[in-house]
Amino acid sequence: MSEPPLAVFLAPIFLAFEVGQLVAAEKLLGVKQIESGVDPRRAGPSETASALWSTLILAEVLWLVWLLAHSATRVHAACLLLVTLMGFTLRSNCTLRWVLIILTVEGALRMGLIVSLLGSAWRAL
Repeated sequence: MSEPPLAVFLAPIFLAFEVGQLVAAEKLLGVKQIESGVDPRRAGPSETASALWSTLILAEVLWLVWLLAHSATRVHAACLLLVTLMGFTLRSNCTLRWVLIILTVEGALRMGLIVSLLGSAWRAL
């Protein structure tokens, strides 16, 4: 890996965001909610929380596009974007029961790629 861009070191922020996303998914779409038949679209987060969450998702996408511009981080950023797009596509075409499973797998893949990106950048220093 050539000299990593400074943007790589924002990875811990987005790693924490991914963990938070998994916790929120379990809270809103967890097994208890699925078994009780609660529709998470009716009892979801407040508008403020949704706006903050959407802003963080957009910030993460912009961060990944920023990383695509550097050869040292291009592969990791492209894989993260691909996992995001595949997860979104799968979640939009499945039943509510499968959304939690897809979110969990997608989150695990994304966290693994972020840790790998951070590790590669650290070794290149």
